[in-house]
Amino acid sequence: MTIRLSQDTPLAIVGCGTIGSSWAAYFLSRRLPVVVYNHGDLTHQSVLDRIAAYFPSLGSPVREPRICNDLEEAVAGAPLILECAPEDLTLKRRLIADLQDYADSEAIIASNTSSLTHSDLAADTARPGKVVIAHPYNPPHLVPLVEIFGVDAVTCDTVKAFFASHGKSPVVLKKEMVGHLANRLSSALWREALYLLQEGVATVEDIDKAVTDGPGLRWAINGPFLTYHLGGGSGGIQQYLANLGDSQIYRWKSLGAPEVDEALVEHVIEGVEAAYGAEGLEKHSQRRDRQLTSLLQSRRTVD
Repeated sequence: MTIRLSQDTPLAIVGCGTIGSSWAAYFLSRRLPVVVYNHGDLTHQSVLDRIAAYFPSLGSPVREPRICNDLEEAVAGAPLILECAPEDLTLKRRLIADLQDYADSEAIIASNTSSLTHSDLAADTARPGKVVIAHPYNPPHLVPLVEIFGVDAVTCDTVKAFFASHGKSPVVLKKEMVGHLANRLSSALWREALYLLQEGVATVEDIDKAVTDGPGLRWAINGPFLTYHLGGGSGGIQQYLANLGDSQIYRWKSLGAPEVDEALVEHVIEGVEAAYGAEGLEKHSQRRDRQLTSLLQSRRTVD
């Protein structure tokens, strides 16, 4: 099964927030026909402006999607629908059920949920096999990863092939899990960062530096398993586990569980403002996009 897009059967994106607009810009930059459903919270021009803001980092001229305020009209004929509504189970479950009512019977609905499970999202659908999780990593117009999970292997393979054919790096989960893969890994690091801050071990700025100027550099090239495989020297992962595996267990025993109370929340806000408040969010966002683009280009050219 192959997803074929045309002006009559475009890619439908339901939602035009951060993820939806980023996806729209990405696929438009690849000259795909795109229709965006706008619930009505934004003006037509606001939607276009939000999408257009991503094109400079894509190195592409601005292209416009078709914008539709009627959900049934927006998904009519679309073989693939990217559901990009806010992370609310009740909202997403109802929306996905409505999408199956409105869309073609063979249409695939791909949810961008960052934490919710397929079994929860597809509970009210007539065709759960046509619903998949396709979680991008923010910002999806730049970051290649897409995490896929569904209950029908053919549907998952179809969605995987679609994203791979359009420059993304899809991975398929063998089992559903809250938070999928990347968010579980990043949440584990975030939890420990909060614990270290709460315990007064280091400042927000120094905790960030410990990642960006240390393991974060390696993680942009190698995942955790290859990192430790290389860390084992000539004996690889087997030697690492034999010589240093116990040191990992020793550290695991001291990992913390922060108490996310008002004091910690205030501490985080104050620390972030002290470290990064002098420059606005837009400057930090633009710098992130420039550096991500440069990093990705380097990975493509340096073997």
